[in-house]
Amino acid sequence: MLIAFDSTQQALRAEMLLEYAEIEIDIRPTPKEITAGCALSIDFPDVDLQQVAAVIIEEKVEIRGIFEQVGNQYIPVRLDS
Repeated sequence: MLIAFDSTQQALRAEMLLEYAEIEIDIRPTPKEITAGCALSIDFPDVDLQQVAAVIIEEKVEIRGIFEQVGNQYIPVRLDS
């Protein structure tokens, strides 16, 4: 799973919050298939989706979206708030 952002500030904020929540994450360049205003994205294991979504919603982190990679495509994942 991958979180894309519109700003570097929000990407760095999410990194801090997710690390504090002890979620295993990796910072990586945003794939060219995803249009976003920020060159940084965060990868995380799909088993942590609900916990990641809870942090994003609770802390009001502004994201472009959460995406699942299926082959060479990135499919948006819907978050229920």
